[in-house]
Amino acid sequence: MKDERIERLAEVITGYSTGVKRGDVVLISASGEECQPLLKAVHRRCLERGAKYVEIQFSFPEVARDLYRFGSKEQLSHFPAHRLAFLKQVDVSIGIAAEANSMVLAGVDQRKVIAHQRVLRPLLDWRVNRTRWVVLRYPTHGMAQQAGMSLEELEDHVFASCTLDWAAVSKRQDPLVRLMARTDEVRIEAPDSDLRLSIRGIPPAKADGHRNLPDGEVFTAPVKTSAEGHIVFNCPTIQGGQPFDDIRLTFRRGRAVEGTAADGAERLGRVLDTDAGSRYLGEFAFGLNPGITRPMRNILFDEKIFGSIHLALGNAYRKCDNRNRSSIHWDLVKIFGPGSRVSFDGTPIMVDGRFVHPSLKPLNPPAGRK
Repeated sequence: MKDERIERLAEVITGYSTGVKRGDVVLISASGEECQPLLKAVHRRCLERGAKYVEIQFSFPEVARDLYRFGSKEQLSHFPAHRLAFLKQVDVSIGIAAEANSMVLAGVDQRKVIAHQRVLRPLLDWRVNRTRWVVLRYPTHGMAQQAGMSLEELEDHVFASCTLDWAAVSKRQDPLVRLMARTDEVRIEAPDSDLRLSIRGIPPAKADGHRNLPDGEVFTAPVKTSAEGHIVFNCPTIQGGQPFDDIRLTFRRGRAVEGTAADGAERLGRVLDTDAGSRYLGEFAFGLNPGITRPMRNILFDEKIFGSIHLALGNAYRKCDNRNRSSIHWDLVKIFGPGSRVSFDGTPIMVDGRFVHPSLKPLNPPAGRK
């Protein structure tokens, strides 16, 4: 018996998000065996839509972990040129991950993970810039436990937040795009946070169901040398298989000159020192999905929390390019509560996690919800 929620999600992925059409070469990258129901539904939809060829690449995180435990320096530095050669033929790239254990890399040398990510960066750059792509997480028991939910609750949460009327969502985002396009200075104020940055001249863009599921954000990039001040990110996160909590960053001339984290300052420093661009910001965005209301330590969900912003350390997207280049793109989320404010050129546009600017009020969830 088919799960209609899975069928609906497969239709969103292949129809709205990536627009699979006759003659396309499609790459489906699947991680973790629990995603098979969605993988099968997506594969079938691609065939029905006339894709010329569908390649399925399957991986298991526990197996990948062994590369960092037992791999030599030569093995970790090898670039799989055959993967890039095939990727250059791909029109559509779909990534489905079923994380049984998000901490599977917690016990490995983080420096090896960072170095290997740097080696593989050309694959990510090609996929992001040259294919129609979407990535998502499939609900698992491990993901439910991490989120503090039952599996049934998580499934309802995931399918509901991924299968919105994305065309309507996209239309509601337009006023924020227009407002950001004519903004110079952004000021972010909250307890123990006061950060200024400029977004002048860097075009904003909508995240409206075409790249990530769940989706729901409007993003741009700060002028590379503009960030001044400090900010605390109150949403827990994972980078390179390592957990981080309560990250606090201080910026001078756009560069993160100081960083602390609960029980992770040394590990944070290693990430900040990844390369020349990893201490600069590559993204500034508002989370706008009204169905996502609390952190799950899963960035695909957490960065879309309504009433939040996120800043990404590292690489900028070509669509909103501030010329920062890095092998990392690490989204850090701040959820706003009482005593918080975001202002554009001195005018408050969000107070206590809700939009107050007249043109943006339709983005707010119904009264009583956040």
